[in-house]
Amino acid sequence: MSTTSKHARSQRKALYNAPLHQKRKFIASHLSKELREKYGIRHIPVVKGDIVRVMRGSAQIKDKDVEVVTIHTKEMKVSLEGVNIKKADASEVSKKVHPSNLQIVKLNLSDPMRKAKLEEFEARAGGI
Repeated sequence: MSTTSKHARSQRKALYNAPLHQKRKFIASHLSKELREKYGIRHIPVVKGDIVRVMRGSAQIKDKDVEVVTIHTKEMKVSLEGVNIKKADASEVSKKVHPSNLQIVKLNLSDPMRKAKLEEFEARAGGI
């Protein structure tokens, strides 16, 4: 977000009106304690295939480790496997969860660029 305002409403407006390539970076979650120690970073953008732990929410989904199924960049939310809600017409759709309510437990390293970046962080964390 390239805003310099200190007003909350202006920051919110900049967040909601940001272009999609910037919004994608805002869809980030904290790493688990083990991953944080390994890579030396606190948070990273969530990608499809990551295993996350639900930290906040209803009792049915809280403290479950589930896989990320879809990223909704426009809404800045994430769909999780097995976390569904019933609609009025009795059909089930996956519930969209904000990434701040999640913690990444296992990273999807199938993307070579993401893997390289994490290895760079790991090397930097090991050298400290």
